[in-house]
Amino acid sequence: MKKKRLTPHLWFEKEARESAEFYCSVFPDAEIRYTAMVRNTPSGDCEVVAFTLAGQPFMAISAGPLFKFNPAISFFVNFDPSRDAHAREHLDALWSALSEGGTALMPLGEYPFSKRYGWIQDRYGVSWQLILSNPEGDPRPFIVPCLLFTGKAEEAGAFYRSVFPGSEAGQLVRYPAGMEPQREGTVMFSDFRLGETWMAAMDSGYDHGFEFNGAISFMIDCDTQEEIDYYWERLSFVPEAEACGWCMDRYGVSWQVSPRFMHEVMTCGDQAIIDRVMETVLTMKKFDLAALERAHKRV
Repeated sequence: MKKKRLTPHLWFEKEARESAEFYCSVFPDAEIRYTAMVRNTPSGDCEVVAFTLAGQPFMAISAGPLFKFNPAISFFVNFDPSRDAHAREHLDALWSALSEGGTALMPLGEYPFSKRYGWIQDRYGVSWQLILSNPEGDPRPFIVPCLLFTGKAEEAGAFYRSVFPGSEAGQLVRYPAGMEPQREGTVMFSDFRLGETWMAAMDSGYDHGFEFNGAISFMIDCDTQEEIDYYWERLSFVPEAEACGWCMDRYGVSWQVSPRFMHEVMTCGDQAIIDRVMETVLTMKKFDLAALERAHKRV
């Protein structure tokens, strides 16, 4: 089975295109790959946007106020002085752009773990952790999704690595004694590669009042029904959360186990085909690839 590259999927009430255009204006090597309209869903007509930021693919949808962003899932943005002589200046410029209309969760400044770091929730509610990386450390991608747990980070990392072929562990830093309310031995920071995508995970001892939800999910593009079955069997843990290729795992993180050819559908330029395939999607929990292909070809 091939290694997978995960795509973060952002659920907006109505700002998918606006936010994608904004992100593409402030991140390097960014572009909107395509937009499409999905009609007659339970949320009405929904705009879908595919875009790339610094080589990391994203998807976004405007689908109503069902979910709200929170810092349970954020995105590290790594500015590496060994690869960018102006890393600090570029970090500060991105912080300034993301801060406009946003809220600082941890102010930009010097911390024991970094000479320059800040955690910002932008105007749309999406959270970003901007960090000046240690140039002597192992290189990481510019953007790394981060999951915030309350004691399960190490266990979750091991579980996810068991699911995705070709995964590997990375860093693991534990909280020492004397950092209450953080619990000694839990994960201050960890990262790991799932297939071709680096992820980070941390524990928090605070009662922060939020948890994982479907505002940010992770898409797995599958080439065969066998792959769909494989990931669905291992990740889906909450039957009532299963709908239209979406599932929720044992930790509350949402996934979309989707055929890769859905991107072809969305970019075909024929609204009738998109409508026909999406009408079939809306009847499904786990995707049936053959049924979707029949709808595509009108067989």
